[in-house]
Amino acid sequence: MLWKHDKKKDNTFPLVIRVTKNRKTRYIFTGEYVLQKDWDAEKNVIKKSHPNATRMNSFLLKKLSEAHDVVLDVKANDNKQSVSNIKKKIVNEQNTDFFTISKIYLNNLEKRKKFHQKDSDAGRLNIFKAFLGKEHLDFNDLNVSLLEKFQNHLRYEKKRSERTIANYMILIRTIYNLAISQSIIDRRDYPFGRGKVQIKIPESEKIGLNLDEIQSLEKVTGITSAQQHAVNVWLISFYFAGVRVGDVLKLRWSDFKDGRLYYRMGKNKKLVSLKVPDKSQVLLDGYKEEKQNINDLVFPELKATNFKDERTLTTRVKTVTRNFNRRLEIVAGKLEIDKKLSMHIARHSFGNISGDKIPIQMLQKLYRHSSITTTVNYQQNFMHKETDDALDKVINF
Repeated sequence: MLWKHDKKKDNTFPLVIRVTKNRKTRYIFTGEYVLQKDWDAEKNVIKKSHPNATRMNSFLLKKLSEAHDVVLDVKANDNKQSVSNIKKKIVNEQNTDFFTISKIYLNNLEKRKKFHQKDSDAGRLNIFKAFLGKEHLDFNDLNVSLLEKFQNHLRYEKKRSERTIANYMILIRTIYNLAISQSIIDRRDYPFGRGKVQIKIPESEKIGLNLDEIQSLEKVTGITSAQQHAVNVWLISFYFAGVRVGDVLKLRWSDFKDGRLYYRMGKNKKLVSLKVPDKSQVLLDGYKEEKQNINDLVFPELKATNFKDERTLTTRVKTVTRNFNRRLEIVAGKLEIDKKLSMHIARHSFGNISGDKIPIQMLQKLYRHSSITTTVNYQQNFMHKETDDALDKVINF
């Protein structure tokens, strides 16, 4: 049946198997979601209007058949079992495979249009599968010992960083939690937490350019037009408090009104308004020759991209960013900047220059953070005055 109590953001509903005994009912999630218009409530099948109707109906029939087998077995051997126990038997028969649940997880990312995260996590799951040397993994075998062996494999054979290893563990834990939330497995064998596998995220090193290095970028000469363009986009990002490159590339001339920039952040859809600094205006004016109308994109990289195709758009932004970073690396070498110059470091550079000069509440607004805690945790990477003064008081004798 269609479970109408849990509509997702894309207006789809989960398909469930309903099990009833002695007027008590339990529901088993199949992991599949459809729009209400694609569900035939009388026949309990997916309508032909759905592009994958045949395959999905076959899948649902298989799941229902497996559930019936369990129920018949219970009736024949122990008909006194509660409906909750029957449900547990069904889900244990159907979905104890870790990689089956991982497909549901990846499918959910696809539906939420988290394409970059889906691709990254799919790659991590393939590495985990290669480590195991098999296509299936029962949740009962996913224990502390196995996870510690996998951590050591990543650490010593794959030479992965501690932060990357933490990302793998977070992914496995997320899929495990998904299986628990859908009553596929029991929490009692949970391999994460105190006394088991504890995920510790190491502090990431955030180093931004200093004032002299940024000024050298502003005055750079003798570079190619492509390299200068990359520098311009980097500076625009920096001048607007480290706006992310994906948002910079999507800026349109219509986003600028009365000396202010109005745009919606791609990461969390927040509406942002910032003053256009004079330095930004000078750079923007340099691109007005290519302007065809008020809704035209400021920068050319995404002009031929279909914005409605979010997967293609995400891929294109990644490609452009990679090209920018290559050009910025060359510029950094010419300017003898010994830090890794990339589009993302524009945000760190703003944090480094602001340091502890600006009240944290104002920085929260500039960074567009929802929580002041996020701002404090981010900015503490660049606030050194108090610790520097304390050190001087001790050693300057």
